[in-house]
Amino acid sequence: MKLNTSYLGLSLKNPLVPSASPLSKDLETIEKMAEAGAGAIVMHSLFEEQLTASSMEIDHFLDSGTESFGEALSYLPQWEAYDVGPDTYLEHIHEAKKTVDIPIIGSLNGVSNSGWITFAKMIEEAGADALELNIYHIPTDADISGIDVEAMYLEVIKSVCKTVDIPVAVKFGPFFSSIPNISKKMIEAGAKGLVMFNRFYQTDIDINELEVVPNLILSESSELRLPLRWTAILYNRIQADIAITSGIHQSLDVIKGVMAGASVTMMASELLANGINRLSSIQKGIEVWMEENEYESIEQMKGSMSQMNVEEPAAFVRANYVKVLQSFRPDPTGKLIW
Repeated sequence: MKLNTSYLGLSLKNPLVPSASPLSKDLETIEKMAEAGAGAIVMHSLFEEQLTASSMEIDHFLDSGTESFGEALSYLPQWEAYDVGPDTYLEHIHEAKKTVDIPIIGSLNGVSNSGWITFAKMIEEAGADALELNIYHIPTDADISGIDVEAMYLEVIKSVCKTVDIPVAVKFGPFFSSIPNISKKMIEAGAKGLVMFNRFYQTDIDINELEVVPNLILSESSELRLPLRWTAILYNRIQADIAITSGIHQSLDVIKGVMAGASVTMMASELLANGINRLSSIQKGIEVWMEENEYESIEQMKGSMSQMNVEEPAAFVRANYVKVLQSFRPDPTGKLIW
């Protein structure tokens, strides 16, 4: 079976890509993921706040005692709380490139232009084959419009893409009025790939301690349906590679993603929960399915279940929506049958 694929102009031996997660913080783990069959690896994210904190640390020693930024220090985590600093991150990419022979994709996570442009260039110089911009932004100001939010995204993308020569992919959330339109604008701003979608982790409330607390829940295969639908709609309608992330746990999830039009499928939750060796077992499952169904290559199946031949995708989606709502009925016991 020919499992090779192309993503951001890079040749990958298969479409299995570990997404940004703590797994890539350890060089030995990176090597194990490559040995288990990863086609490429997205490095853990360097957060905008880390770059901000680094600048503040320098300012602290230049302006010690002035307390000119004391308020800012109160809401940013202490620098020691971060696992790695910017310099360490660059060195880690450099060492990863020397250790494995698969593409290494750097990851920047933030929301503004602050510090990104300079550091994006440094990531390129450290040897990264590509860069993923993970833009995580939840608007909370009622005076900021959807147009303003889109403009902020596009400004960051355009600035970074002008700065580096390596291909840039954008990881974004699904909460836009028009996914096709914002996708088109991101590509016009310079993005060579779209990563769908960013998971917006929800906080919880501790009613005993009266605190807002983080609550991380790993993804499930059911979450694949959202990026699967938009990948199928956008495939061959936009001039960029698509990566599906969130909901990739089994070989069938990968196959569905590729059939919808994804160049690669990214996973983290499955590897965190069940181990790195899941990469090799998932790859084996893909090969078995392809042989049983007489597929010779990933390219042969890519986009085969997309909507590129549907003249009116909106009408197609609407028809399926109506069909789903009308497709259940109660059985004699009172249970619902779909």
